[in-house]
Amino acid sequence: MCGDSHTSTHGAFGAVAFGIGTSQVAQVMASQCLLLSRPKRMRISVEGELRPGVTAKDLILYVIAQLGTGGATGYFVEYAGSAVRSLSMEGRMTVCNMSIEMGARGGLIAPDSTTLAYVEGRPFAPKGTAWHDAVAYWQTLYSDADATFEAEHTFAAADITPMITYGTNPGMGIALTGHVPSEVPAAEAESFDKSLRYMGFERGESLLGKQIDYVFIGSCTNSRIEDLRAVAAYVQGKQKAGHVEAIIVPGSKLVEQQAIAEGIDKIFAAAGFELREPGCSACLAMNEDKIPAGAYCVATSNRNFEGRQGPGSRTLLASPLVAAITAVQGRIVDITQYLN
Repeated sequence: MCGDSHTSTHGAFGAVAFGIGTSQVAQVMASQCLLLSRPKRMRISVEGELRPGVTAKDLILYVIAQLGTGGATGYFVEYAGSAVRSLSMEGRMTVCNMSIEMGARGGLIAPDSTTLAYVEGRPFAPKGTAWHDAVAYWQTLYSDADATFEAEHTFAAADITPMITYGTNPGMGIALTGHVPSEVPAAEAESFDKSLRYMGFERGESLLGKQIDYVFIGSCTNSRIEDLRAVAAYVQGKQKAGHVEAIIVPGSKLVEQQAIAEGIDKIFAAAGFELREPGCSACLAMNEDKIPAGAYCVATSNRNFEGRQGPGSRTLLASPLVAAITAVQGRIVDITQYLN
């Protein structure tokens, strides 16, 4: 556990990992213990094959849009199903990272061959006999066939398309080609309309064609080498739109070093993208990395509430691929029309 809500990222490795507040950090420092209520168990299965252009970020944005930001409150989530199993470790980290955005205590994916292949040979991984012993134990960390869950949800991968948010919480997401909802429950109408006023959108509106001012590719949700490679593969030989400021922030010094070693930094520079120092950056308006009031930013972050990226800033959450194509086009588009 750690004093950061997105500690749940580590659930991609089958770990029970979750963020805690400062008072709980003090408990841990003093006693190595936490006083907690046992969370309920939820399983979210996504079955089938994801469409071209649909990423792990789209998968989790879709799930949160279906369940809402409180849909998993009080639960710890296990992600399962063939679509989840097909994800890379980076994709699994993205999914588990955003468990918090639907109210869950955390989320995890049972270890499998993908997990073991990713861990093996890394600096702090067990070596020799210790590795084989660890693998034997890790392979026991899965839910039994007859395991019970207090809640289960199953989604079809074929129903998921590239996603984007239109409001001020991660649950306010739609397909890129969709429309802002026209009707919402009466109890939600006031807060819904307040959100749309902040964002400058209207009920029933399509976001296609909306001009964007900033693109931020980074944060602990989508700042791994796989994400940067995907962006570089699209922008190579292209130029960002002249009116768009595009910022790319690696998730760690290691990711930055990998990007430089692979020449990805040069691809970004040639396309007009600025590769910044690793860190949180514009995800939460850290240091001087702020989005101006009223400006629209397509961000690969995890949160889009009012002022998240700077006072008055307007954030639209999306995948790295959507962000990259938006930066080049200068507006929100149906990215499936731009895939090779």
